[in-house]
Amino acid sequence: MDDIPGDQTDFGFRAVPRAEKKTLVREVFASVAPRYDLMNDLMSLGIHRVWKQIFTTLLDPRASRRLLDLAGGTGDISFGWLAAGGGPAILSDINPAMLEVGRDRAVDRGFVGDLTFLVADAEALPIPSGTMDVVSMAFGLRNCTDKDKVLTEARRVLRPGGRFLCLEFSRLEVAALVPLYEAWSFKVLPRLGRVFAGDAESYQYLAESIRMFPDQEALAGMMRNAGFSRVSVRNLSGGIAAIHSGWKL
Repeated sequence: MDDIPGDQTDFGFRAVPRAEKKTLVREVFASVAPRYDLMNDLMSLGIHRVWKQIFTTLLDPRASRRLLDLAGGTGDISFGWLAAGGGPAILSDINPAMLEVGRDRAVDRGFVGDLTFLVADAEALPIPSGTMDVVSMAFGLRNCTDKDKVLTEARRVLRPGGRFLCLEFSRLEVAALVPLYEAWSFKVLPRLGRVFAGDAESYQYLAESIRMFPDQEALAGMMRNAGFSRVSVRNLSGGIAAIHSGWKL
């Protein structure tokens, strides 16, 4: 990653022009949108559902608070927030295909009246500064081109005393399990993607994107540089995923 020129960025293990990454990522998620929940089950062996429950609890849903769910995709975090008694939520994603799945799921669950859908780039949010109480981002930051801009925008839209939480795949910290994890990610997962979703390449990219994402301490440092205070990290499943938290103080 350090060897990528300034006018390029990572798309999995490939270096691509920065201007092209959003289009490439959009194509991946347009492809996997109908099977997105299956994709998460395959990538995490279903454990992502437990991670999201923990994450939603840490969001501390309250009726008096507003949530901005960045890269909210098919809606799991927004739905969990609303089901737990949280206030109005904005389900935002750069990919209309993902939001369309989220909208259908919201209708099925009766959440439409409590939920606003927003097609937006997390690097340039059309939301006034200081208007959100909580900003969440689950399994989306690693797909963004300029992660520092995303963090800066998340802090901008928060009110003073607001909190940003990010759930993302991270670095496994149990050395004995690393070979098994690598084999699952790069040998098994693309094959499952081909069998269950007819798309091995997108699953290959998603596995690669996890390896290119900053580790726990690096992301914590990026959050501090963006102006967040009291930054903390909670590892899940030995570091396969992690929850990063920071406050706007």
